[in-house]
Amino acid sequence: MNKAMRPEGIWGAVLLPIDQDGAIDWHTLVEETEILCHSDLAGIYTNGSAGEFHNQTEAEFEKLAATVADIASKFGKPFQIGVNCTNPRMARDRLKKVNSLGPAAVQFTLPDWWPPTFGEIQRFLEGMQEAAQNTPLVIYNPPHAKVQISLRQIAKLREVAPGMVGAKLSGGNTDWYAERRKLGKDFSVFVPGHSVAFGRPLGADGSYSNVACLSPKGAVKLWNLSEADPEAATAIEMRIVKFLEQTIMPLAQQFGYSDPALDKLLAAAGGWGPVSSDLLWPYTGATPNDVDKVAQAARKALPELFE
Repeated sequence: MNKAMRPEGIWGAVLLPIDQDGAIDWHTLVEETEILCHSDLAGIYTNGSAGEFHNQTEAEFEKLAATVADIASKFGKPFQIGVNCTNPRMARDRLKKVNSLGPAAVQFTLPDWWPPTFGEIQRFLEGMQEAAQNTPLVIYNPPHAKVQISLRQIAKLREVAPGMVGAKLSGGNTDWYAERRKLGKDFSVFVPGHSVAFGRPLGADGSYSNVACLSPKGAVKLWNLSEADPEAATAIEMRIVKFLEQTIMPLAQQFGYSDPALDKLLAAAGGWGPVSSDLLWPYTGATPNDVDKVAQAARKALPELFE
């Protein structure tokens, strides 16, 4: 596996614009994807949690993958396709379908309807590796997954899936990063956008960034600053965490907004593209009033992200 395929830097999620009928607005999705491709993001990706992968039909999945692949290839922007699905057989079939699109990597989650044993996870990885052929793999193990895999387990999984070049994880403290470094420099570990400045000196390779939902340009600026001036980047990141704790999380607690709802709220508040806070049925997105409040709060607390 070519080490050049290992992802690094800040990647932005392709969010789903929703039309007045509650369906995916494909025309607006093209506009959004082109905006992301013109940005300084290291790459873009589909079907993370923010991309509402859990609520797409197979026809929508295939059209989304093909649309993003076509636009990203046109602009020379690296892209990854998420094949995440609670049904492992469908995830494997999705992977087979998107190989021909030429993604830089394919993201996948573990089977999640019934918590798999580690032996079942290994069998799943073997099947995904076989289906991937030469397409690199990135495992996505969010904090709400029914099975949390450790860094040591990831090392074992790489033995059955040598094409797995990265992982999207929740991050941790200095001890966690010490364990991460044992995975070696040929494997990328991505952490949340609001902890990447802390993690970069310790071994974080980038982020599929929630901060990029708010401001793609600002997220890249923070990443670059984390190398040039780690102390300054960490100071901004501490304010990002404070903003999330004081402005975003109270909305989640009060109204029960999901993680995708919060990410799309950030994007709508950021105002960088034609993405509203609406979600696919039956889920509830943030209100326009929430969007206005968050937009004002973000620019007051984090002006650097919008300069």
